[in-house]
Amino acid sequence: MSGGQTKNAALTTALAFHYQVLIGLEKCFALEEGQSIWFEKDGDVSLISPNALTSSQTEVKDYSAALTDHHENLWKTLKNWLAPDFDHTQYSVLVLHTTQAFGATTKLKNWNTQTAEQRLKVLTDIFFSRPEDKRNAEKPSEIIKLQKAVIEADDALLRSILDKVTLITEADSAEEIARSVLKMINGIPSTNLYKYFEWLIGFVYAQATQQSWSISQKAFAAKCEEITALLCKKEFTFPVFSGDEASAMQVEQHQDKLFVQKIAEIEYHQVIPDAVGHWLELQNSLMEDLDESAIYKEKTIEYQKKLVKRLNFAYSSAQLEATDVIKSSKLLYNKTMQEQALNMGNDIPPIEYKNGLIHDAMDDDERDLKWKVEP
Repeated sequence: MSGGQTKNAALTTALAFHYQVLIGLEKCFALEEGQSIWFEKDGDVSLISPNALTSSQTEVKDYSAALTDHHENLWKTLKNWLAPDFDHTQYSVLVLHTTQAFGATTKLKNWNTQTAEQRLKVLTDIFFSRPEDKRNAEKPSEIIKLQKAVIEADDALLRSILDKVTLITEADSAEEIARSVLKMINGIPSTNLYKYFEWLIGFVYAQATQQSWSISQKAFAAKCEEITALLCKKEFTFPVFSGDEASAMQVEQHQDKLFVQKIAEIEYHQVIPDAVGHWLELQNSLMEDLDESAIYKEKTIEYQKKLVKRLNFAYSSAQLEATDVIKSSKLLYNKTMQEQALNMGNDIPPIEYKNGLIHDAMDDDERDLKWKVEP
């Protein structure tokens, strides 16, 4: 298997099977009306069309070892296609799809440009290149048994099969196929792409029953439409806010900012490091190059308007209750900083984000906001 053998045989089988599913999923994107993808019908993956001329059957192999003249993958696949219960007339193309590269000295390298007659000669030459005692041994090896089954098959049937066989070597790995599928998904924000991919994988597995496992073009298109409707909107996530207070150097650097002066005006110097820290985190988050940067900035502007509206009501109430200017101002500040953030859709923003926005609003001279409560 690619990436080295695992000690767990069940895991190896599962990964090989998942690779087969990925191949089928990739083929689903190219389905035309009336076509369908079948798993385990006549082999690994079958493309069934109303017309056999556009139908194909694919055997999928995920191996790291080279595809040599005597590797079982080709011979076993040919033997399966020659079996009495396999009707090759349903397909115009038979594909061996493998991650293997051709071996350095293999006679198979020109396979796809050769005629059925030439391919038969290649197989015959490979078989008879073995010593006679090995070919005719009383207990031949498994690969010789496979080769004999192919070479000694009905001549007309064998030529018909060989005429349809295409070898796809050095095929993409599972990771590469996944990336290819992701590129086929259109109209979905990058933050939702992998979720779309996972839902499609789940859909493919869910189509398996005790009787058959197939995906029609119509069903696949309907599922894609359904998932697209759910995931076409970008999911919004907030940047991380640590809530750290500003350093002495940062406080000094920003001591002339209007929002800092307004805190100093109410003699609340001990909260300035926190205020500067929250304000800096907000500014840094707005400058980050995130996938959702445009949405984040747009939502932030609207969210700040709501916060300012709430602050204006709180300030008005503080004016009505004020008895001591400095005490009332500090109480207003504390209450505002400790208030839970307003919901943003289904999300509750970090409190540091909310507080940073309030300090940012305080820094806007045109808004004429202040902490100092003056009756």
